[in-house]
Amino acid sequence: MTDSHFPLAAVVGADDLKLALCLVAVDPAIGGVLIEGPRGMAKSTLARGLAELLPDGQFVTLPLGASEDRIVGTLDLDAALGEGRARFSPGLLARADGGVLYVDEVNLLPDHLVDLLLDAAASGLNHVERDGISHSHRARFVLIGTMNGEEGELRPQLLDRFGLHLALDGQPEPARRMEIVRRRLAFDADPQAFAATWRDAQDELRQRCANARGRLAGIPLDEATLMRIAERCFAAAVDGLRADLVWLRAARAHAAWRGAGQIEEADIDAVADFVLRHRRRHAPPPSAQQPQPQDSAQARDDSADGQWGALPPQPQAMGERREPPRWSKKP
Repeated sequence: MTDSHFPLAAVVGADDLKLALCLVAVDPAIGGVLIEGPRGMAKSTLARGLAELLPDGQFVTLPLGASEDRIVGTLDLDAALGEGRARFSPGLLARADGGVLYVDEVNLLPDHLVDLLLDAAASGLNHVERDGISHSHRARFVLIGTMNGEEGELRPQLLDRFGLHLALDGQPEPARRMEIVRRRLAFDADPQAFAATWRDAQDELRQRCANARGRLAGIPLDEATLMRIAERCFAAAVDGLRADLVWLRAARAHAAWRGAGQIEEADIDAVADFVLRHRRRHAPPPSAQQPQPQDSAQARDDSADGQWGALPPQPQAMGERREPPRWSKKP
């Protein structure tokens, strides 16, 4: 990477997002990161900073109007028919291998393209078939998507497939806003000098990620941690088991990030909101709902005659029996 990019270590605030990006740099198997927030919150700057923490460091941006062929690549059918072999023209997925694939406004992409990106990110493989000819290549990248909720939502099925989800505060405090502007002006005036000022901090961040990657495999995924995560996923009423897997991997990456040798409660808590933000349901699971008390006599009446909408009988005061009014005859 060149020094013309704004270093992640110099980003003001956004501590949770910087932590989440470092965790996926430690273990890309956590899955992609979805960043939600208004325009002008340096989402692309943060995503580009992640690429500098990865061994290869490619940063590929997917244009909003990109076609499927441009994303996955194409096969030269004329060469295949004339030479008897498939000639593959790589797409954006091949270019992003080993780095970051950045998708701005991912919620505005057609659903089938989002599905395609998530499938490739999860499998690390891109498979292309055209007219009976197929080609596969490695596509191991970290998918970073951004969205502004005011411009449309992602379907829950697609949301769930992003490993982590974070929201940026669109209203930073005045002192923080001032520092953000100062650093931006300094970077714009002389990018190389600004990068040199932050080089030590950036190198330290990059080295910490590298050390954590080397430590990751030695941290056990123990039964006690799995039990605590499973219980908390159940309490949050999340659908499916992806949350459990992501949470376990993220907690292990956080332990490696801390320099620890095992997962502790602090690691589980540190990544809880990243994992649950887009998966948590407000209603408890059906098994946790308690039946409402019902009058036993009324319940017997309802079950006996099916009067599901009948009102219970109301007691009436006993008094002197009155004759119904008599209407006078018309003369």
